[in-house]
Amino acid sequence: MESIHFRYLLSLHWRKVVLLILGSFLFFPLFSQKYSKNTNFLEYKNKDYYFGITIGFNSSKHFTLQSDEFIRNDSIQVIQGAQGLGFDVNGIVNFKIGENFDIRALPGFSFATRVLEFDPKGDASSGGGIEFSNLRRESLESILVKFPFHVRYKSAPFKDKRAFIVTGLNYSFDVASNSKVREELAKNLIQVSPNDFQFEVGVGMQFFFPYFIFSPEFKFSQGLNNTLIYNQNLLESRVIEKLMSRTFTISFHIEG
Repeated sequence: MESIHFRYLLSLHWRKVVLLILGSFLFFPLFSQKYSKNTNFLEYKNKDYYFGITIGFNSSKHFTLQSDEFIRNDSIQVIQGAQGLGFDVNGIVNFKIGENFDIRALPGFSFATRVLEFDPKGDASSGGGIEFSNLRRESLESILVKFPFHVRYKSAPFKDKRAFIVTGLNYSFDVASNSKVREELAKNLIQVSPNDFQFEVGVGMQFFFPYFIFSPEFKFSQGLNNTLIYNQNLLESRVIEKLMSRTFTISFHIEG
């Protein structure tokens, strides 16, 4: 009887905690606007647009989908994309829509490296995995001209800070695709289209200072189109159905 009474009191306690948390989420925006000190934020509140610059670091790879010939072939047992590091430099044009939404254009350059790994002699190991006995890595270095367009939603400000989420599309063109090094590489390995479209989503935080806004942001980008240029004469190309880009980026925006 005592244990039943104890569980009943505990359930009431957790109900109060849940209601308190829900109430905090509902009334926090009103509370933060009324009682918090947003001294620096007020300097930017009435600006309809502003500009800035972005410095970022990216980790890119090819997401690979194997073709039917990959299953039938006995020469290549493993093909996969591996992460490569790079960095971004972008400009920012930001237009405010109401109190919480922005439309943003961030044209710029991205220096990216994507790696493809091939293992022509992969054997099952005793642990059930794959033993890479003759792993071959091919790096594709790109200089991308990028044109991202984003919509950003921002929370209510609190003590000159606020969180945001962002989503949008990005078109990029690889200006290094016609270089002699890439043309020579294409003779022995697969070719990749210079055009790429990506869907992007990210989260971040704004910090309002007297003369600028500092905004760190973490973003995920997923390619929408197949960038593989099929080559019937290359086995490495025939065993791949699709190549799609995938990128993680940490950006630091300075706006004002």
